[in-house]
This record gives sequence, C-alpha cells and structure tokens, in this order.
Amino acid sequence: MKIIVLTSSRYGTAAHHLPYLIESRSCEISMVVLSEGTIVNKKKHFKNKFRKVIKIGILGALNGIRMRKWFDQGPEFEKIGELEEICRNNNIPFHTTPGINTPLTIELFKKANADLGISLGNGYIGKKIFSIPRYGMLNIHHEILPAFQNAQSIIWQIYSMSSVTGYTIHKIDKHIDTGEILLQESIPIIFENTLRQTISKTSFSLLQASAKGLLKVVADFDNLYKNAKPQGHGKSYTTPSIWQYFRIVTNHGKLKKGIQDVLVKRD
Repeated sequence: MKIIVLTSSRYGTAAHHLPYLIESRSCEISMVVLSEGTIVNKKKHFKNKFRKVIKIGILGALNGIRMRKWFDQGPEFEKIGELEEICRNNNIPFHTTPGINTPLTIELFKKANADLGISLGNGYIGKKIFSIPRYGMLNIHHEILPAFQNAQSIIWQIYSMSSVTGYTIHKIDKHIDTGEILLQESIPIIFENTLRQTISKTSFSLLQASAKGLLKVVADFDNLYKNAKPQGHGKSYTTPSIWQYFRIVTNHGKLKKGIQDVLVKRD
C-alpha cells in the first residue's frame, strides 16, 4: 500500500513516526508533504483567533502559548530526527507546500498517487485534499474520541480527574476529529512532580504508543478500515481559560497524591 504523509512540523509526530513506517513491510511511503503554515485567509484566521481569546480570556490565551512547548520538549524529544533529513536518508520524496488546503497540496497529492493519506500533526484538512487518496486519509488524535474532540492531550483528562489518556486513529471527514474510528488505545498518565513534567513525559509515551498503533493499522488495514466504528456524541475542547488551568493544576496534585498513596499501601 502506497502512503502519503502530510504534516505541519519538521520535528513533531511525523518525524517520530516515519521511521516506524519505513521499517514496516506493509506499506511504501510515496511522498512526505510539509505544510509551512502560510495563512491563506488572514481575515478569517484572525477573526477565529479573536473569538477564541474572547472565549478563554487574555490570560488563558497567553498561558496557552506558554504551555505549547510542554507537549514536545524534553530529553526524549531531543532524540527525534529532522523530517527532511529522514526522507533524504531513505530516498523518500519530500516536498513543502505553503499551507494545507492549497492548490500545491492538491497537486502533490495527485502526483503521489497514494492509496492512503496519513495526517500527523495538522490543523483542518479540507475534502479537496483528504478525498484524493484511494482510501482517503487517516488522522492520529492523541486523545480518546469522541470524548475529547479537538482536545490537547492529557490536560483535559486531568481536568476531568482522570489518570488515563490515549490516542485514536480515525478516518478524516469534513469535521474535526469526528471520523470513523479504526483503532483506539488508553494509556496511563505518567505523573511527575510538576504539571509540565507530567505533560512532557506522558506526551512522549503517547507518541511511542500511537506509532505502534499506526503499524497495527497499516498491517491489518483492510479489516480495520472495513470495520471502522462511527463515533457517538462527542465534546469539543479548546485552550483552557486561566481558571480551568488552575483546576488542572489542582487536580494534577490530587491525582498524583492518590497514585502515590496507592503505591505506598501496596508496599
């Protein structure tokens, strides 16, 4: 099966997962496309940003910017290679495009003539893109669906007083994180001294788990694709407000203490 990978980061999920796919005997990488994130409709973009700030508040927005690096920084992440270099070393065609939903992306997808597209770390992908590959496109959402649609990993689970997170591999449709589910797995949150350390450690654990999950999907694609399950009613999330963030920090302390107490009793 020929696969085209679409991503928006040189060092993110795609750079981590690509070596796994390269080693797989179940697929061939026909092309990797990197979106450089050019804003096509600036008016619409800034309008959406303004609405988000109104919803979560200025402090929530600033805190969200501060938290971004927590999800992809740490000793483990430093070992991830650079995407273009990985492609060059493995003779995989690598191309950049100004944005995800642009004419050049359409052109590249048609040129790749892939059976399946895989989205690794992107924003909204329109039908004019995801409908090109023979079997459409799959996305890896690093959270459990449909309960945590459009949610950043880990933090909203902690907000809900849950000690588990997970990933979902699903078909891409015209909405965000609503497509039929092929594979899903829950994993424990790794509680460290601080929320930042917990997010960093667990985020990398999620990457490792979802990479292995992607290999399962590729190896058993016909069966999993045919039996993909529609999602039920879900809930969509965004960046937490400052008050929601304080609750996340408080719950993090409670959950960490609860797990420590259980371990002490076992000993």
